[in-house]
Amino acid sequence: MTSNGAANGHAKGRTPLRPGIYSPTMTFFVPETEELDIPAIKKHAVRLAEAGLVGLVTMGSNGEAVHLSRAEKTAVTRATREALDEAGYKDVPVIVGASENGIKLTIELCKEAEAAGGEYVLTVPPSYYRYAIDEDAIVEYFTKVADGSPLPIIIYNYPGAVAGIDMDSDLLIKLAKHPNIVGTKFTCGNTGKLTRVALATNACTAKSNGSGYMAFGGIADFTAQTAASGGSGIIAGGANVIPKTCVKVWNLWNEGKFEEAFELQKILSKGDWVLTKAAIPGTKSAIESYYGYGGYPRRPLKRLPQDKVDAVAEAIKEVMDIEKSL
Repeated sequence: MTSNGAANGHAKGRTPLRPGIYSPTMTFFVPETEELDIPAIKKHAVRLAEAGLVGLVTMGSNGEAVHLSRAEKTAVTRATREALDEAGYKDVPVIVGASENGIKLTIELCKEAEAAGGEYVLTVPPSYYRYAIDEDAIVEYFTKVADGSPLPIIIYNYPGAVAGIDMDSDLLIKLAKHPNIVGTKFTCGNTGKLTRVALATNACTAKSNGSGYMAFGGIADFTAQTAASGGSGIIAGGANVIPKTCVKVWNLWNEGKFEEAFELQKILSKGDWVLTKAAIPGTKSAIESYYGYGGYPRRPLKRLPQDKVDAVAEAIKEVMDIEKSL
């Protein structure tokens, strides 16, 4: 089966999604007021594009979307798109997290994402009324959202964020037949599932455009494994901090330098685990420690005490030394 999500936006003049490394970008706030720090948001977007990322995601789980008003979400996406365009990265698409528990509201968010300059949306299944969300409900949700969204949909399989809902490969392959569903992000970490979906959809890889369907790994710590599984790239929170290292692992694998790729993957996995455990506060503290901006999350997420900030910075020193050398 090939996905007719193949077009991947070509038909409407949308920037095509390319195989490679993407990052769900952090949303930065002014420390004193917790208002949006638009200059930091723009600076960050350009730094990631300069490091070789081929796409950015605003309003993903890393972007604290649940802490932002709809007007603020629009402002973040617009600022990101503007920053990329101004810096000459018009070919770096912006994917926008657009998830509500209701179909109607999710479609509204998709329309707002388009108005703000987004070109694709990333959507988790609804989960608030968990008892009611069976496979039929998930199929109806994604089908209706895909029917109503002006932007192509990337399904976001992230059990940890949606009360444990973990879509299997059969369901994802079924949904991939919809012409406006063009990819899946596997934050479940299940490379077997990714392999099956990539195979059934003839997913885009570094070697072949295939159908254009995108099978994304969801965490930097299985970058080489995603490439080995026939995946299209990674949407990695860790790439906020170590983008060049993620790109290097991806490129080494696709150049056939498998041993080198896995040696570097080991160091990447070790460093990425530190960031994963430290979550949004720790990832922001790492950006602050090594790049001089980053600040804090919005409350109720906690600000790290200085000893923890220092511990995170020290724990990722090995991978940061590689990052700086690239």
